[in-house]
Order: sequence, then C-alpha cells, then structure tokens
Amino acid sequence: MYKNLAGRAVLAWVAACCLSPALSQTPQTSQAPAKPPLKIGFVYVTPITDAGWVRQHEEGRKAVEAALGDKVKTTFVENVAEGADAERVIRDLAQQGNTLIFTPSFGYMEPTLKVAKDFPDVKFESVTGYKTAPNVATANARYYEGRYLAGVAAGRMTKTNMAGYVAGFPIPEVLQGINAFTLGMRSVNPAAKVSVVWLNEWFDPPKERDAAMALFNQNADVVAFHTGSTAVMAAAQERGKMAIAYHSDMRKVAPDAQLVAVTHQWGGYYTQRAKAVLDGSWKSGNLWGGVKEGMIRVGDFGTKVPKAVQDEVLARQKDIAAGKLQPFRAVAADVRDNEGRVVIAKGAQLSDEQILKMNWLVEGVQGRVTR
Repeated sequence: MYKNLAGRAVLAWVAACCLSPALSQTPQTSQAPAKPPLKIGFVYVTPITDAGWVRQHEEGRKAVEAALGDKVKTTFVENVAEGADAERVIRDLAQQGNTLIFTPSFGYMEPTLKVAKDFPDVKFESVTGYKTAPNVATANARYYEGRYLAGVAAGRMTKTNMAGYVAGFPIPEVLQGINAFTLGMRSVNPAAKVSVVWLNEWFDPPKERDAAMALFNQNADVVAFHTGSTAVMAAAQERGKMAIAYHSDMRKVAPDAQLVAVTHQWGGYYTQRAKAVLDGSWKSGNLWGGVKEGMIRVGDFGTKVPKAVQDEVLARQKDIAAGKLQPFRAVAADVRDNEGRVVIAKGAQLSDEQILKMNWLVEGVQGRVTR
C-alpha cells in the first residue's frame, strides 16, 4: 500500500513539473503595455468653414491623423478670439494632457508664450508668430510668393487695368502680399493698378462683401483679399467679376469668378513636427517656408483662364521653387514705393529681415499704410 502511494506521489510530481509553468521553467512572453497616443491640440481663430485660413489648418490636422494613425489623438477648439480667450483655451488644452499644441494665428503668439512658461514639458507651435522659447517653435509661410504668381494671372486677365484688394490689417505679412501681387501684376501689365480697402478685421463676411462691391464700383474687374471668409469670392461671382482665392480653392463658392487659388498646405509641416515629438527629436526653431517647401501652392485655375496664362503662372512657380525668381528683387530698374522713394535698388534683393519688417506700399498701389 505504501509502495503504491509513493508511486502515485512521484507521478503527481512529474505531472506538476510538466504542466506548471513555475516548475517547468517554461519562459513567459509578456506584452509591453501599449504606448499612449500623442495628444495634440489645435486652436482656431474662426469657425471651421468650407474654405479659408482655418479650413487649411483643419486639413493639416486631418493629414496628421491620416499619416500617424493611432500614434496620435488630436482635438481642436474653433472660433477662439485672440487675447484672453486664447490664453484660457491654450491653457485648458495643456491641462488636458495635450503635449503638442498648434496655435495658428498671429494674435495667439503672446498667449502661447505665457502658457508655455507654465508647461515646460509641452511643445507649442506658434504659427505666424515670431517669438520662440525652449518649448515654443514658430513657423510661417511665404504667402507673398503665391501672391506674386496670382498677380501675374490678374495682370494677364484684367480688362480695366484695375485690381482691388480687401485687406485685414496693415501688418508686414499683409503688406508683403499686396506688394508682391502688384509687382506680379505689373510685371506683365505695367499699366495695372491696385486699390486697397482696409477692414481692420480678419473675419467679418458682411464687411468683406461690402468692400469688394465698393472696389467693383470703382472699376476693378479682379479682386484679391487677405481676410478669413469666402465673402469676396461670392461677391465676385454675384457681380460677374474675377477674384483670386486665398487660403483654399474656392471654386465651389465662385465657379465662374475664380481665376486662381493661392493655397496654404500645412499637413506636411504638422506631420513632421508631430513625428519629431514622437521620436524625441523636437526642437524649437523658426521656419519660413514657401513654394519650395510645399507650403504655398498656386493652381486650381478657373475656366476663364487660357492655357497660355496657366502655363506662364506654373512656369514662374517652378522658377520660384528653383530660386530663379524672387518677387522682391529689382531686376530691370529700381523699385519705388507709392510715395516715390526707392525701396529696392536695381540689382538688389530684399533680405528676409527687410521683408519681415515691410511697412510700405509699392508703386501702383492706391492706398496708405497707417504708421
């Protein structure tokens, strides 16, 4: 009996060794916990519409999600006024665990810097800002390159030799655009002139529309704009005139009026910066990219634009990308402002610093800068 019991004990011990992971020393495979996604916040200065400044940044956000999938989790807050509201929203996004925050509006720069001091582990991207910090990078696009190209199209297409320009505020970025547009226009049509209406608003569709209508009444047959809505395009469509789309392709709003669109492409930059946070290579910096970097693109021609004009504009776009054409270079003669002063001497080219501090309007522009 004892012999049988002993035998059974041995068999039980052998079975335990074979079946028990602890006793058999079979190696265990344990999966590492999944890394949480990078939380990214975006702050928008106007509501998201079908086209415009905010629409292009929203497309950039979507591009990040498409490129990085479950590695990221994005959120946005729209229609955030510059100033105290912006600081509150940016701070809330940081407190909610977003470790990369994009703030694409010039008036968000100071609120971004203020919040960044309190959240040193959060990375901030101040788009159109110019002040950096260890955890704040800045980025902007050379919108003026696209404006110059649009001016070429306008100069070829105008019948009255008069263009209008609905402008938000007389800051350097807007002045660059007006001047580049005028230089592009006059490069193919020396008789062309540009009349400017200042709104002192970025987004006010009724005022934008009224300004466009006033310019049409003053003999402008093509209008450009630097504001936030599609109101100027809609006005051009209504009046049977021509217009330059800005930020986005706006042919849905103005299928007959649109000559060409100057579009902003943020997806590549936003994705690159998110990847840098994910792999630990993010650093503060200051990028000013344009046609060459793929941040500005001119195209989406309307049906009224002859192929020869399209080809000319696209050829000049290639020249800008290759560095062969600089909108603020005086090639054949001095460039003067609209008060007669030489602002670019023949053979000279403005430096980036001079472009960024631009405070004049070029010859051919009807309007004044409030200094």
